Amino acid sequence: MAKARKRSFPARILMLLIKAVVLWVLLSILMVAVYRFVPPPITWTMIGDIAGGRSISKDWMSLSVMDPDMARAAIAAEDAKFCVHGGFDTQAIEKAYLSNRKGGRIRGGSTISQQTAKNVFLWQGGGYFRKGLEAYFTLLIEWIWGKRRIMEVYLNVAETGIATYGANAGAQRYFNHGASRLSTSEAARIAAVLPLPKKRNAIGPRGFTRRYGNSITARIGVVRRDGLDSCLR
Repeated sequence: MAKARKRSFPARILMLLIKAVVLWVLLSILMVAVYRFVPPPITWTMIGDIAGGRSISKDWMSLSVMDPDMARAAIAAEDAKFCVHGGFDTQAIEKAYLSNRKGGRIRGGSTISQQTAKNVFLWQGGGYFRKGLEAYFTLLIEWIWGKRRIMEVYLNVAETGIATYGANAGAQRYFNHGASRLSTSEAARIAAVLPLPKKRNAIGPRGFTRRYGNSITARIGVVRRDGLDSCLR
């Protein structure tokens, strides 16, 4: 009986790599499926704060309890096409690319889905490798979670202040009450903080943050009137 042909060293390495990739894909799908029902316990950004000696503040609140204007404010500020795109807004990405080529203030084209994927599963910062992983997890959460769960997770893990995570913890920090009874302007102020949570403050905002918050307040009415949050109802 002929002996089985022994694989070469490069072939064995290749098989190990293939198995490792397959295992990682299966584990990532399992993790996304679990987080469909279970709140993510911690993120890499939170770990970074803890490692830096900060005590983090977070207080999960379901979307059904949270004031609906908070989700509307996030849509108004971050992603007007949230309910209709499949995870990526190609027009926003193209505009951001063209704007960034001209120099000046860097613009982002990430959707709420992309930001949620980054916040929950990855680390902050750029790079093509991380962006590739972000796209992968964005597709997964769009497929497994759906829009309502994506928004719920986003509004509970997004950084809303220094070592403060989620709209509910942000509302308690800035306004001394929970996110279940936000005024329109309060929801807008929290949303205005989201892009730069370590540099902006929702209490007595000044300059750009104040103007941006006022703009979001006005756009919340547009989101409500035009049904841009219809996928959350």
